[in-house]
Amino acid sequence: MRALVTGGTGFVGSNLALRLHGAGHEVFITNTEGEQELPEFRDRSLGRDFATLPWETLGTMDVVFHQAAITDTRILDRDEMFRVNTDAALKLFRDAIAHGCTRIVYASSCATYGDVKPPFREEGPLRPLNPYGESKRALDERTMALAREYADITIVGLRYSNVYGPRENHKGPMASMVYQLAQQMIQGNPRLFKSGEQKRDYVFVGDVVQANLRAADVRGSGIYNCGSGVSTSFNEVVGMLNDVLATQRTPEYIDNPFAGRYQNVTQCDMTRARDVLGFTPKTDIRTGIRAYADSGHLVPKP
Repeated sequence: MRALVTGGTGFVGSNLALRLHGAGHEVFITNTEGEQELPEFRDRSLGRDFATLPWETLGTMDVVFHQAAITDTRILDRDEMFRVNTDAALKLFRDAIAHGCTRIVYASSCATYGDVKPPFREEGPLRPLNPYGESKRALDERTMALAREYADITIVGLRYSNVYGPRENHKGPMASMVYQLAQQMIQGNPRLFKSGEQKRDYVFVGDVVQANLRAADVRGSGIYNCGSGVSTSFNEVVGMLNDVLATQRTPEYIDNPFAGRYQNVTQCDMTRARDVLGFTPKTDIRTGIRAYADSGHLVPKP
């Protein structure tokens, strides 16, 4: 299989690209300086701009896995968010289709749901709280319109929940709370928004990679949740990290500066992903945190 992974040096993209490479596929990536170092793709890295790829020389891709995006939910520049996350993505898809690609899998987001009461279901409602979520909602709408235009093309969007795991260290403040809390707890007590009972549907990156592979094999376009289906509080994550890191940290609570545009709870209904994609996440949060620590990517090993 010939595959293109945009955002191939990013968090999910690097894990996906390495999995495909390890399985013997011919993989090309787009890459960004300062993200993950992937020497395996030195001769198949196409630069950062996924909207202007050299398709005439690149040739036909069997599958495009589109992972690249502006993911910083604090950015309020709606025009820029839509330019990259929506317009450029649609151009990539049209270019890929024009050059023979028949399967596209792309990263959407549970930020599309916003302040909707969980569990989140793909049919909505959708009430995004920021330009990032709005740009992903628009991408979902426009890709499904594109899929109707090209009935023989399969386009699958995966609404990622809160992904965590190895190779997210370059993301800084946009890394998962699992990673951020671990970094704080190495030094001292972690800081949480009052009262630490905000909940997230954490999904291990290995499961997200598997969801992408499942999506690449399905026939028929659609949008599917990509989470664990279970919601875990920040306080509970601190407790799990204490166990893994052999620490006894106690949370310090602060005011939430993002009140009004902050998702207090995320939790996915995974029924459709299970029934259509055959995707069931395998890694519960406690097991995932342990695997993350054992990988050496969560905290430096002594």
